[in-house]
Amino acid sequence: MAASVEAERGPRRLLVVVAHPDDETFGTGSVIAWAVDSGAEVVVCCATRGEAGEAHRLAEGVNLGSAREAELRSAGAVLGVTDFVLLGYADSGMTGELPPDSLAGASMEEVAARVARVVDEFQPDVVVTLDPVNGDGHRDHDAIGRATIAACSARNDITVYVWAVSRSTMARWFAEMERSRFDSEHLDLDRAGIGRPESDITTVLDVSKFRDHRVRAMAEHRSQQPPFDGMPAELAEEFLATDHLVRVQPPWPGGPLERALRPVERDAARRQP
Repeated sequence: MAASVEAERGPRRLLVVVAHPDDETFGTGSVIAWAVDSGAEVVVCCATRGEAGEAHRLAEGVNLGSAREAELRSAGAVLGVTDFVLLGYADSGMTGELPPDSLAGASMEEVAARVARVVDEFQPDVVVTLDPVNGDGHRDHDAIGRATIAACSARNDITVYVWAVSRSTMARWFAEMERSRFDSEHLDLDRAGIGRPESDITTVLDVSKFRDHRVRAMAEHRSQQPPFDGMPAELAEEFLATDHLVRVQPPWPGGPLERALRPVERDAARRQP
């Protein structure tokens, strides 16, 4: 990898767009904590209520979607999220027939239009979403990533990043899942292309100081099992100490890795003579 640029401050307004409650914490939790610590206002837009997810430690008769929405808000409060927007799609589940009104079953144009309305209302200078190209294989994650990139494509005042996990880290994670959580639905996914090649990564955040903060937020998702549970310490640390992102808008010009989420105007200012 290329040498890093000098660390700098981040966005003023960050919009994080995810598919399910817990994506904001299990995935982008440290990015949110980093941005809040840098002085940003953060809004989370979540496409579904996660009603097709796990139901660990859920009392009989409790609606899973309602419980997970409450968990989203509780975890977000720990991280410092200012507000939440739910788009109202049904959770598609990882595999099988798509339920009515599901996120993965909706057209990309429709989802993008809904995300664009959130963008227009909040006016972020940076947007972070899930990786639709080499993500973790969940069809809802792919759908919301594609739609978010499309929603922002006409806005040259917004920097767009996808939160990513390296291909080598994902391979080690799957190997560990096969050993310790062999009944996980993740093992049913087609693993071809899962995880980003290291050469694609444009931005690396040192989020080690937020590790305990993120763990506290993860604990708010009581109905879900964190993906790091039971992982060897060194593998868990790969996920929790450093975040990797790919800048997709404006296009990455190459050169030293970013060490902050960089708003467009700040990036443009660097190129002024």
